[in-house]
Amino acid sequence: MKETIYIRNARLIDPMGGEDRSVSVLVRDGRIASIETEIPGGHSADETADRVIDATGWLLFPGFADPHVHFRDPGFTEKEDLMTGAAAAAHGGFTTVIMMGNTRPHPDTPGRIADVLARARKTGIRIHTCGNVTYEMAGRELTDFAALKEAGAVLLSDDGLPVLDEDLMEKACTEAAAVGLPISLHEEDPQFIGQAGIHDGAVAAQMGLRGASRESEISMVRRDIGLAERTGAVLTVQHISAKESVELIRQARARGVRIHAEATPHHFTLTEEAVLKHGSNARMNPPLREKEDRLAIIQGIADGTIDMIATDHAPHTREEKAVEFSKAPSGIIGLETALSLVHRELVQSGIMTWREAASRLTKAYEVYGLPGGRVTEGAEADLVLFAPGETWIPNDETLRSKARNTPFLGEKLPGVVKLTVCRGSIVHEDRKAEKEA
Repeated sequence: MKETIYIRNARLIDPMGGEDRSVSVLVRDGRIASIETEIPGGHSADETADRVIDATGWLLFPGFADPHVHFRDPGFTEKEDLMTGAAAAAHGGFTTVIMMGNTRPHPDTPGRIADVLARARKTGIRIHTCGNVTYEMAGRELTDFAALKEAGAVLLSDDGLPVLDEDLMEKACTEAAAVGLPISLHEEDPQFIGQAGIHDGAVAAQMGLRGASRESEISMVRRDIGLAERTGAVLTVQHISAKESVELIRQARARGVRIHAEATPHHFTLTEEAVLKHGSNARMNPPLREKEDRLAIIQGIADGTIDMIATDHAPHTREEKAVEFSKAPSGIIGLETALSLVHRELVQSGIMTWREAASRLTKAYEVYGLPGGRVTEGAEADLVLFAPGETWIPNDETLRSKARNTPFLGEKLPGVVKLTVCRGSIVHEDRKAEKEA
């Protein structure tokens, strides 16, 4: 029996439902029983609920959806596993995630997808997975898209590697459109990359490196927009890093091309200078670029050109990152810091309203046809309570991920996820953060 939860005096922000109002919400038997200022029936819900939460001054959202995470399971569970990845997601307010496929073995057969989804059901949150575009992510032979979809794959991706063969990629687009699966694309052409994980700019030059050129991304984005236009496939450009890519997608969407785009909190927060301060904890693919790129990404999020915020949560061990920059793996964790960075960079700055920002954190439900994303009576209760006036510091005590590879480690961040509920069960609860004076 799930406990009954009564959340009173919260500011509900439900972007899909167009809601922004003060409410009290009753959760019973895993579902939202009532949304209103007072519970009808002649008695107070306070007297009957197992848990009563006074959410005065807090925001109530539908559980967020991250369409791009790496839980490293199977194959690399020293970095992260399904349970610790789910705990990190819940701590960040994400009740739904989609795992990428650079695991060992890869999710390129129905059996492998069925295995990881069966284990994921034990985590408490909604974990989905991609299926690979090509076997072993080798870029040579397409997988059986229909079989992967039947097994539960919600999108196709060889994330981490682009499909360089244009003819094969066009065939993939045609077949993906036929079975109704979107393809999520890592857009970096290796011919334009010297040292991966750092922008080919002033900081790389200072370090004596030739980095990853912006053309590595731009060329692939341009090619794949053309493929989407020719085939009618639904494509997502992952973790945009270059201002030119933002403009290409803006123009394509204006023409009606079925293309979506992700941006990560680190790409709209940091620039290449972060590498000088944080070393390998600021190394990721694609790399942090220049101030103009960061501002273009923010503008793209604000005007809807970039319609999804995704973390690209990419855990690595301390030992892997504690080497010289050129030898360290790329990637940082992001699930737990994402909402605070959205708060600081997009909302506190006045660039977006909370309803607009929350829409980018829930858009993946619509793009990938996932259950959830609404706070409405009768629906399963996937909820997030967020206290914007509190602060927290990512460190060994507060982070739930196995990994610590983030440039935001030790930084005071605004806003605390107070409660995360998935399917009516509490999967994260904060009791430590204190309100600002």
